[in-house]
Amino acid sequence: MSTISTTQVISDSALDKPRTGTWDGGNEPFKASYGKLMMWFFLLSDAFTFAAFLTTYGLIRHRHGVYEGTAEAFKFSSNYWPIPEKVFDAFPGLHGMHLPLGFVALMTMILIFSSVTMVLAVEAGHRFDKKDVQKWLLWTILFGATFLSCQAWEWSHFIHGTEEGTLMNDGTVFHGANLAMNQYGPVLFADLFFFITGFHGTHVFSGVCLLIWAFIATTNGTFEKRGHYEMVEKIGLYWHFVDLVWVFVFTFFYLV
Repeated sequence: MSTISTTQVISDSALDKPRTGTWDGGNEPFKASYGKLMMWFFLLSDAFTFAAFLTTYGLIRHRHGVYEGTAEAFKFSSNYWPIPEKVFDAFPGLHGMHLPLGFVALMTMILIFSSVTMVLAVEAGHRFDKKDVQKWLLWTILFGATFLSCQAWEWSHFIHGTEEGTLMNDGTVFHGANLAMNQYGPVLFADLFFFITGFHGTHVFSGVCLLIWAFIATTNGTFEKRGHYEMVEKIGLYWHFVDLVWVFVFTFFYLV
């Protein structure tokens, strides 16, 4: 006479249970694959890091004096926090013209367009349209590389400073900014600018590298052999996060 073990009975009854749409103890919580779940964990931890940096920026700025005069009479000084529109008012090829935040706004639009093309690449992957995935990944790479080039120009202009410069306490005129001296205001303003925008730029650079790899893998048919384009979707999650973080950096550093 055969016997049925308790473990087998429990196992069979578990298989008969109807799926509820939530995690039932399998390897895909909330119908998300392991890879996408780990990407969400990484993005969450990275969000805490950026939040800490921006909170630090807010606290340090709050401790410094605020310029109380009119915008027309504003002059750079280490005694108060600078007005962003006065610091970031240059535009490549338009020397001598003052376009407050014009170039930064262009950089922001470039990242927004890259998010759109990334969405289209993921959507093409769902349709298994290899050519469209290649096309939209290439556009996203171009937008990302353009943003990095714009940021490099902005850093260069920020470092070299304006022609007028700022009179320092020792009587000398200093142009630009570095980690020890700053034409535009308190030294910490330059330090935070380099650190926060540089940290974000590193993320953009990493994203562009991942996109280039995904483009090559798509061209070689790697994802078609796997039977899915999930890697493109995971890279898309990272890219959208980088774009979203820039919105907060733009708000905190350039607008507030």
